[in-house]
Amino acid sequence: MKRTGAKNDASFRVVAADARSPRDGKNLETLGWYKPTCKDKMFDLNMERIEYWVSVGAQVSDTVASLMRKTRKAAAAAASAVPVVATADAN
Repeated sequence: MKRTGAKNDASFRVVAADARSPRDGKNLETLGWYKPTCKDKMFDLNMERIEYWVSVGAQVSDTVASLMRKTRKAAAAAASAVPVVATADAN
């Protein structure tokens, strides 16, 4: 995670980076963002690209793993929600 934002108002970019590069140094790819200072702790992740990087050997941080669990849980809840379909009577 690469720190961005102002003093006392941190936000982070979720990035794929070489382990030898500094925290805010060059990254291979930006994979999402996270704003922990908001009331709802807003975030957005590109799960397809994160799964790709994990498949080629990348290690995710504890925070990113937690955000991934929340994303999967929200996607499962959205998929299991039964849509209400209004039907018209044929009278």
